Amino acid sequence: MKKVNFTKFGGPDVLHIIEAEEPHAGPGQVRIAVRAAGVNPVDWRIREGQILKAHPIRLPAGVGLDASGVVDEIGEGVEGFEIGDRVFGEGTDTYAEFAVLSAWARMPDGLSFQEAAGYPSVVETALRIIGQVGVQPGQTLLVSGASGGVGSAVLQIARDRGITVIGTAGAANQDYLRSLGALATTYGPGWVDRVRQFGPIDAALDLAGSGVIPELLELTRDPQKVVSIADLSAPQFGVRFSGEAGSVPEALAEAAALIARGKLHIPVDKTYTLAEATKAHIDSRAGHTRGRRVILV
Repeated sequence: MKKVNFTKFGGPDVLHIIEAEEPHAGPGQVRIAVRAAGVNPVDWRIREGQILKAHPIRLPAGVGLDASGVVDEIGEGVEGFEIGDRVFGEGTDTYAEFAVLSAWARMPDGLSFQEAAGYPSVVETALRIIGQVGVQPGQTLLVSGASGGVGSAVLQIARDRGITVIGTAGAANQDYLRSLGALATTYGPGWVDRVRQFGPIDAALDLAGSGVIPELLELTRDPQKVVSIADLSAPQFGVRFSGEAGSVPEALAEAAALIARGKLHIPVDKTYTLAEATKAHIDSRAGHTRGRRVILV
C-alpha cells in the first residue's frame, strides 16, 4: 500500500511516499480503507520533533492521526461494527491507503468522507481545552486564532453551551467567525482594545501560537484562565500548554451528536492527494485556514 513516511525529523521535505506493508487490526481496533485523512498542526509538530512526549514515535514513521473510511478488518473484542461500516476516528499513520483506528464512531448521515476526516482530533481538542480553561455558561471566552479547525469547533461548541465567544482572525475571515455565532475582530495593532470593547473576558484560548499570551493574561487577569495549544513557551507565563489528548471515544460521540443536531459544521478549506502531503504541511504551518485541510486517498 502507499503511505506517507519520514526517516528523520525536519521540514516538510522529509516526507515521502513509500510502498509499505498493510497494517492489521489488533484487539480493540479496526482497520479501515482510508478515504480521507485530516491534516492537523500536531502532524507537522511531530514531524519536526517538537512534541514527542505526548506522541512518542520510532523512526522511520508514518504521519497522521485522523481519518475516515470503510471498515475492512475488525480486531478481537470489537462489537457492534461490521465490515463495510463507514466510520471516522483516530489512529496512527493515517496518511495511507489503509490505517488502524483505536477510537472511532459511525459517520452521521449526510456527512462525506472528506468532511468526516476533519473532525476527530479537532473536536477532542476543542472539548478538552474548553473544559481545562473552566469557562461556564453565561461567561465570555476569547479565542485567539479562531478560524481554523479547532477554533471553528470551539466557537460552535461554546455557543451551544451558552457561552459568549469572541474570535480573532484575519480580515478575510471576519464574516466566517460571525457565521459561527462569534463576536469577531482582527488581530494586529490595537486588537486588545478592540476586544475590550466587547466587555470583560472570563477566559481565553491561544490556538495560533502567535505570541499573544501576555495580552491574553492582561485581558483575563488570571493565568489559570488561559490555555494554549500552540505556544510551547506558555508555561513560562504560568499558562497551561495543552498537548495530551483526553477521551477520544467520548469526543467522537459528542461530535456525532452535535453534527446530527446541526450544531457543528466545519468546512473543508482545501484538499490534497497523498503525493501533496508536503504541500499540506507547508500550508498548515502557515495558518490562515478557514475550517479544515484534508488529504484524499
